[in-house]
Amino acid sequence: MARIKYYYDTDSCKYERIKISTLDVILNFMGFFFVAMLLAVGIVYITSNYFPSYNEVQLEKENEEFELYYKILNKELQLVNNMLTNLQQRDENVYRTIFEAEPVPLSIRKAGIGGSNRYKDLLEKGIEREDLIVNTFKKIDNLKKQMYIQTKSYDEILELAQDKAKMFASIPAIQPIANKKLKRLASGYGMRIHPIYKVRKMHTGIDFSAPRGTAIYATGDGKVRLIKQSYRGYGKQIEIDHGYGYITKYAHLRSFTVKPGQIVKRGEVIGYVGSTGTSVAPHLHYEVIHKRKKVNPVHYFFNDLTPEEYEEILKLASIENQSLS
Repeated sequence: MARIKYYYDTDSCKYERIKISTLDVILNFMGFFFVAMLLAVGIVYITSNYFPSYNEVQLEKENEEFELYYKILNKELQLVNNMLTNLQQRDENVYRTIFEAEPVPLSIRKAGIGGSNRYKDLLEKGIEREDLIVNTFKKIDNLKKQMYIQTKSYDEILELAQDKAKMFASIPAIQPIANKKLKRLASGYGMRIHPIYKVRKMHTGIDFSAPRGTAIYATGDGKVRLIKQSYRGYGKQIEIDHGYGYITKYAHLRSFTVKPGQIVKRGEVIGYVGSTGTSVAPHLHYEVIHKRKKVNPVHYFFNDLTPEEYEEILKLASIENQSLS
């Protein structure tokens, strides 16, 4: 119930009731409404400018989470990139060096994938923080490219490793006859006295003295390229093509156990010692030919000799004596 207000009238010396006109009520209401509106506008202004809304709070929270996960993702990408860099360094400095492979050019390893058009669809969608998303895609694409290059490099290394294993098995690496006590080396490579002409001539192989019928072994994997019989020169002889520029010759044989075109393995018996052709005693004349040049066979006996035995056979092969053929 509204409170009734009075005022003291000095003329009548009485308390008179205050009468409020309709205009006063309207003016008072309008004044109150105006003040209320000012307060409301002020509150809205302060709230909107200094206090975030619920939606803004949620968006800010989502942005913080997004940035957190982006940092975690980038950290993981960096770890993967570091691992890939380590693999690339091992590939260049270890594997490709061991197998004598050409290094992969840095321009190929670091090559990017496509230009800005590659991400055109993403850019056209108008995604929020598209710069972060596109940048992440670029990093992932670059990693994929480098990983692909690395896998191709490993394919090449694997092929080279397999070829190296084949090469190591093919290169002449053992003595062509059993010579454990190193007593059978009769004459080495170099200038020697010819047994018939009695003058110093170039001896292009090594002579192993042995009884007739002593087994002769292939010194490396290869293919029989030549079997020849003659009453002069090398007499009965075998040539084996080992690939990689290597050919071995076995001369003055009594008989053969292989045929032209036959594939042989290191240590396989290919014939027997004789004294055919220009020969003064039963022996095997053995030659190693590398890239069409006759080289010292003694350097190719490393597979079945200890370091001490190899030193001893080097001394024996260096003695300038008379050859047997």
